[in-house]
Amino acid sequence: MPRCDHPFRHRLALLLLCLPAPAALPAALPAALPAAERAAERARPQFEDGQAQVVKAFEDPDYWIRHDLWVQTEFDSDDDGRPDRVHVAVTRPRQTETEGLKLPVVYVTSPYFAGVGSGDKAYFWDPQHELGETPPEHKKDPPIERKGSRPIISKGHTEQWVPRGYIVVHSSSPGTGLSQGCPTVGGSNESLAPKAVIDWLCGRAAGYTTPDGDETVAATWSTGKVGMTGTSYNGTLPLAAATTGVEGLEAIIPIAPNTSYYHYYRSHGLVRHPGGYLGEDIDVLYDFIHSGNQQRNAFCDCTVRDTEMAQGMDRITGDYNDFWAGRDYLNQLDKVSAAVLMSHGFNDWNVMPEHSNRISQALKARGVPVQIYYHQGGHGGPPPMRMMNRWFTRYLHGVENGVEQDARAWIVREGDKNDEPTAYPDYPHPEAEAVTMYLEGDAPRRGALVLQQPDAQEPETLVDNVSFDGAALARAEWTQHRLMFVTPTLAQPLHLSGTARLRIRLASSKPAANLSVWLVSLPWNDKQDAKITENIITRGWADPQNHRSIRESEPLEPGEFVELAFDLQPDDQVLPAGQQIGLMIFASDRDFTLWPEPGTELTVDLDATRLQLPVVGGGSAYKAALGDG
Repeated sequence: MPRCDHPFRHRLALLLLCLPAPAALPAALPAALPAAERAAERARPQFEDGQAQVVKAFEDPDYWIRHDLWVQTEFDSDDDGRPDRVHVAVTRPRQTETEGLKLPVVYVTSPYFAGVGSGDKAYFWDPQHELGETPPEHKKDPPIERKGSRPIISKGHTEQWVPRGYIVVHSSSPGTGLSQGCPTVGGSNESLAPKAVIDWLCGRAAGYTTPDGDETVAATWSTGKVGMTGTSYNGTLPLAAATTGVEGLEAIIPIAPNTSYYHYYRSHGLVRHPGGYLGEDIDVLYDFIHSGNQQRNAFCDCTVRDTEMAQGMDRITGDYNDFWAGRDYLNQLDKVSAAVLMSHGFNDWNVMPEHSNRISQALKARGVPVQIYYHQGGHGGPPPMRMMNRWFTRYLHGVENGVEQDARAWIVREGDKNDEPTAYPDYPHPEAEAVTMYLEGDAPRRGALVLQQPDAQEPETLVDNVSFDGAALARAEWTQHRLMFVTPTLAQPLHLSGTARLRIRLASSKPAANLSVWLVSLPWNDKQDAKITENIITRGWADPQNHRSIRESEPLEPGEFVELAFDLQPDDQVLPAGQQIGLMIFASDRDFTLWPEPGTELTVDLDATRLQLPVVGGGSAYKAALGDG
């Protein structure tokens, strides 16, 4: 185990950063007026059609009050003998100072506000090595050059919400910016830090003018109603805060949230990287966000990155373990009561759509108010402003606008604008049914996906070669590096809604192998103007060594068949007439998995392998789409 030293390096620059800065002063009030006239002129939130409206008196940023402070938490993650304090910034209408106006809060917290690492892939893990081998160590990202000036942590969301009668609060996550503590990337302090800020906004925790002093600051202008939002990591933290059950957090709007670091960096026992970040892992992300107090860097690096993460992340087997379970918010939903409006893109191959789906399904089952907005794009993408406005208006301002009776699911259809989603009773579509499809082989050409079990067939074999990416394999009419099975050409559009599932029986020529599965729409459109909704329907990855459990891998006996079943990523897509659905099975995915030497053979038992497609209308709708109805 590495030795965790505690160096203390006093830096004048850091001390200067911590000196208090004056708040922006409110503009002077007009000359004295009679009390009744002054009361009539007081600005208040305004509502129309169930939405908070822009109030002219709140609109001018020059009259907003901005100040910062430090909120004391209940943890000491940097082990300096004192509870960590997190840096908080407030932006509020001047009337909260001059007229005693109390308003609800829109709160955003992030590890990114003070700057991030280089993002240079030279500091990522090298994916080019054999499966099951100890990977070569990677270089660590250099220290982050912190940016930003007090009292402003971020200006995000202020123009959107302050004019509509909200206070906007930002905070830096533990171990980032001027917040004390260590970054943990999903550890408990990332949930407890925003809880402390919400407690402060509700009068239950202490805020201070400096990180180390005892002069207090009270949130006298807060109604005690808080909503949180953010995108990606910033969308993860509202859910993290909600898992604490903190009183006062009434609603959250997570956008493309990472709800499980295992599902972000692994897939069904396989080491699988997020799209566009081949070789990234949780320790790389730690370095990317660690912009905090340099006096405690060595302790944090040693304790969190080089001990807890190094011992728990397991890039050799990819198994799910206690380290990953502690960073999986699906295991922490018992206390969640905040109303959840979730947003995600079906073609987000960074934080994949399963992240939102798994949480929204679990919360619905617990009776928590949930709506979900899905679009057809990639990473990020908030719900339309009217949806967010109605959500916060209902749960933060308490306006009875009927949002609870709105559709549970809003999905942007192919070709539509993101602010024009179609309403559905729920997601998956309530009329979606699993249609079982069987494999009819013709390797190395394209075989068929059929509704009836074919007569007994010989197994078919593919040869792993990571030199060919998935798109090249999908376009190929003939190749030994994948197996492909296609439906007849659709005569009518076909609506898929939900999660496809593959049950497969296979054997490997080696003790370990990657398994990658794409569901594609053919013919493949390789033109530059191809839309994101074309070509790839959904994808999935799994480790055959984990055929019994994602918590336990066992080396494969070469040539011995094993059975496993796993879900592909959730989707909702209307496939146009003229297309074919193709099931592509291959081994190493050049953009997502490790890169072993080519040559591993995967042999698939076609008779024992089947695909379940979530078709709206079930088997009759599928047959009708083929022209057989």
